[in-house]
Amino acid sequence: MKRIILFDVDGTLTKARNPITKEFKAFLEALHEKVAIGLVGGSDLAKIQEQVGHDCVHKFDYVFSQNGLVAHKKGEHFHNQSFLEFIGEERLQALINFCLKYIADLKLPKKRGTFIEFRQGMMNVSPIGRNCSQNERDEFEKFDKEHNIRKTMISALREKFPDSGLSFAIGGQISFDIYPDGWDKRYCLKFVEGDGYDEIFFFGDKTYPGGNDHEIFEDPRTKGHTVTSPDDTMQQLKALFQL
Repeated sequence: MKRIILFDVDGTLTKARNPITKEFKAFLEALHEKVAIGLVGGSDLAKIQEQVGHDCVHKFDYVFSQNGLVAHKKGEHFHNQSFLEFIGEERLQALINFCLKYIADLKLPKKRGTFIEFRQGMMNVSPIGRNCSQNERDEFEKFDKEHNIRKTMISALREKFPDSGLSFAIGGQISFDIYPDGWDKRYCLKFVEGDGYDEIFFFGDKTYPGGNDHEIFEDPRTKGHTVTSPDDTMQQLKALFQL
């Protein structure tokens, strides 16, 4: 059978915003001898390359950055989609203004800089700010689990923009993504399907409702696997593919 495994990055192949280990990189090379492999991450390509290696577009059959809105196949860039063209400048500014005002009123253990990151296919919002250190990331993640900062902010956005055609998904430790309906990680499946794979596996850690792996995990075209860490991913792969 023609099979492919698609991987989330943060929490699946690497610890959040950390580089992949040499052991896991070698393991993926062995796995690649048996099945096709691909990456599907919410981050832009530069951030994915920082974690998985600058050669990842050549080491993986597919690299889908920003959920596949920027897509590479066997090292070649072949697809782009634009969030700005979809939403338009007026609606974009209304969204940004609301987010910045909301964050300004938040009381958090720490606040840093870069609260909004505008990407090719989405907008990434971080209540603490993406310039925080790893220790501050960990602190915010713990605080968020207790106080639901991101979930509450998403609820406020849904209430403010009820008919916007936008979706919201929590990803990583400190942020959430805003993108047009249907532009979640399922977006990449149309490219994979077109290449005639009999089985499409997906491995991700945020497969719960509201997580940015949920839609592709639940999609009937994939065989979804929930993982808790890179070590868990490796163990599940070893059992599944007898490595």
